Amino acid sequence: MSTGSPYPPVKIGIVSISDRASSGVYEDKGLPALQSWLTRVLKNPLQFDPRLIPDDQATIETTLIALVEAGCALVLTTGGTGPALRDVTPEATLAVAHKEMPGFGEQMRQISLAFVPTAILSRQVAVIRDQTLIINLPGQPKAIAETLEGLKDSDGKQRVPGIFAAVPYCIDLIGGPYLETDAAVCNAFRPKTAIRSFL
Repeated sequence: MSTGSPYPPVKIGIVSISDRASSGVYEDKGLPALQSWLTRVLKNPLQFDPRLIPDDQATIETTLIALVEAGCALVLTTGGTGPALRDVTPEATLAVAHKEMPGFGEQMRQISLAFVPTAILSRQVAVIRDQTLIINLPGQPKAIAETLEGLKDSDGKQRVPGIFAAVPYCIDLIGGPYLETDAAVCNAFRPKTAIRSFL
């Protein structure tokens, strides 16, 4: 974990869910994509807890619970959210939930629909377990970034907000650490009364 930052340290669980990648059939691209984007967007000192696991509901549930119990404020998963028989990430996520946060899934599909009509086949969900926010993301690195950042026009103006804009305030509300973002990547939204200065 890096030091010297005025912002509180944050532990983040990143989970790539794929039968083939976890068995070594092909290289996993989900974990590097998640870690790269989070490192770009967050100013906090970060500690990652990465997991590469198969499309197995019991394994996914156990992994998510373990990451929450390990103190992760945020857990992001990638993969296993389509309609295929082995796609069970949403079922596993909902099974460990204390609260469901449906707005995240709704917004992810809205963003993806700007690119592909098959976005309506995605079943990503977001939930809260204890003081951890868990979000299912798409499987492709490009789609991960688009979903988190949202859509910008040719002038760089935000057309559709990405879901990460709401993540820091959500984590505030459930008692987690204060996340500070780089506005050039993703401008986190908080009510004025919730904004804190660490500088």
